[in-house]
Amino acid sequence: MNVLLIEDEPRIAEFVCSGLAQHGFRVDVCGDGHSGYDQACRGGHAVIVLDLMLPGRDGLSVLRGLRAAGVATPVILLSALNALGDRVAGLNDGADDYLAKPFFVEELVARIQAMLRRLAGERLGNLQVGTLMLDRMARELVCQGRSSDLTTREYALAELLMRSPGRTLTRTQILEHVWGYDFDPSTNVVDVCIQRIRRKLTAIGADGDAASCIESVRGVGYRFGPAG
Repeated sequence: MNVLLIEDEPRIAEFVCSGLAQHGFRVDVCGDGHSGYDQACRGGHAVIVLDLMLPGRDGLSVLRGLRAAGVATPVILLSALNALGDRVAGLNDGADDYLAKPFFVEELVARIQAMLRRLAGERLGNLQVGTLMLDRMARELVCQGRSSDLTTREYALAELLMRSPGRTLTRTQILEHVWGYDFDPSTNVVDVCIQRIRRKLTAIGADGDAASCIESVRGVGYRFGPAG
């Protein structure tokens, strides 16, 4: 299993590589944001471990560029910046997990393995709601022959809503199931992810108004309505 580590501190890169290798991972290392972005775009990695403070191009810029380019590889952020705002910013930009420095490499290994198990478990079959299908193998939304790739968080959120069409889920429920963080329910990380999914629904023509697929329930949360 290949992991891409984008980290400029040689000491940290060395102990992460050593720890991951002991658990059977093969690690490619990039020491700056520009080369890390280029390597990530070439693909071939199961997970990207990305430091926020990088020379050349910072981690959030790398992350935004990858998601904008359609690279859906799961990303775990590493940073000494552990403020809630930094964590939310990374998740809003498409990160799948966040690990604050200093950390034990065993925890990083456990998070990577949990993420891979979750992805493997999700790829069991497709979900269909009206004319809209969630392809669990490809992690795509599909409507009448048109498709759109989803990031790991977008996929998890779409899957959660489509499993129970018509059921209203609160933001707190969505945070717990998709992010697994005990965030203040007032954070907008859920709303930002919903907006990204809606744009993708519109792009594939799931409905003239994507909001009819994912409906806002004022003061509560969201529910998934029939697509077509």
